[in-house]
Amino acid sequence: MNTNNNSILVPTLRDLLAAEDGKAVRSFCESKHPVAVAELLPDLSMEEVLLVFRYVGTRLFAEIYSHLDDEIQVKIVRILSYDQIAALLAEMSPDDRADLFKQMPEELQAAVLPAIAHAEREDIRRLSAYAEGTAGAVMTSDYAALSPELTASEALEYLREAAPRKETIYYAYVVEKEHRLLGFVSLKDLIVARRDARVGDIMHRDVIFARVEDDQEEVARKFRKYDLLALPVINGGDALVGIVTVDDVLDIAEEEVTHDFHKMAPVGLMKVNLNDAGLGVLFRARVPWLLVLVFMNIFSGAGIAYFEDTLTAMISLAFFLPLLIDSGGNAGSQSATLMVRALATGDVRMRDWLHLLGKEVAVSLTLGVSMAVAVGLIATLRAPDIVVVVALTMVCTVVFGSLVGMCLPFVLTKLRMDPATASAPLITSLADIGGVLIYFTIATWWLGVAA
Repeated sequence: MNTNNNSILVPTLRDLLAAEDGKAVRSFCESKHPVAVAELLPDLSMEEVLLVFRYVGTRLFAEIYSHLDDEIQVKIVRILSYDQIAALLAEMSPDDRADLFKQMPEELQAAVLPAIAHAEREDIRRLSAYAEGTAGAVMTSDYAALSPELTASEALEYLREAAPRKETIYYAYVVEKEHRLLGFVSLKDLIVARRDARVGDIMHRDVIFARVEDDQEEVARKFRKYDLLALPVINGGDALVGIVTVDDVLDIAEEEVTHDFHKMAPVGLMKVNLNDAGLGVLFRARVPWLLVLVFMNIFSGAGIAYFEDTLTAMISLAFFLPLLIDSGGNAGSQSATLMVRALATGDVRMRDWLHLLGKEVAVSLTLGVSMAVAVGLIATLRAPDIVVVVALTMVCTVVFGSLVGMCLPFVLTKLRMDPATASAPLITSLADIGGVLIYFTIATWWLGVAA
């Protein structure tokens, strides 16, 4: 958001609203990109937002409204009349319309539905029925469909007339009876083809598609892999029911990255942005994992208590304890981050586990030995009696932490859980527990302390 620009534009818009100059307000909004106007609305009061709606008209307001954050959309829709909501929904694209409808309270949904035209009402019900996070939930039903019997010139004429009502016409999908998907043609294909060429003869039959139940991450992966602008979505009967466009995929990518970052923190997924989140929301998002990690770290303390005699026999062991166990946790966090990302992008699959395990052992051993040399030099000056203990522990904790960080995402994936749950604090806690046990076990053995 351009804050400096907004500090000038918001007062200007407010002055126009205060003057009740409807033409000037409409002219102001038409002269700006809908995104730029949408950035101004959160700074206005709800009464001022209603005036903007009244002055600019439903169609332009719907375009502006579609670029607002979800929570702002819900705030605005709560102050509109049922007729205004119905008119707004009628002007929105099918996917945005369904998303807004799902955010409404049930009582508001029931009150608004009768005011919506039958075709739009059925479209909302159909799109809203798909599970969140699937291709069906993010697709739009505003696509261009052609019969294979049309000529290129007839198809172009149809697309010319249909363009204002469609999400995109660059790709048109060729369907037969019961809307079964046969192929697709691009606008370029139709322009360069002979005027009398049949669509069925020039269409591409190797269609990349998604099914309504496919995960939205898989949809985004196909866009990246095949450099798509749009992806057709079919149902169980192979009938075309919608398309996902590249702007939807950008939203998916942002949502998934945010979700993974929250898990890697670890923080519960928040439905509102950080700036608007209240104390209660932030507390509930953070406290569960912190409590889990507190109780996990009790095991580290229990391990230290168990080896109390070893620590008493050589008090200099305490100096190296944080350094050693933190090194294992840091190595594990690095390994987990690389593996979670590789699994998310599809660069790594479950069948690669054994190969990567061998590679991780080799890499972590090399890292551990390198770090052991460095910490051994420090131990030589600080506590020469435990140089071997410190060096061996560094190698073992780095290998242990790295293997935990590498394996845990695979285990979670095998259990059909999100590998992002293998977060840095979780890996660190496991590495801490293992590091304490490794350190004091080696020290007890080397120093000959009775168990």
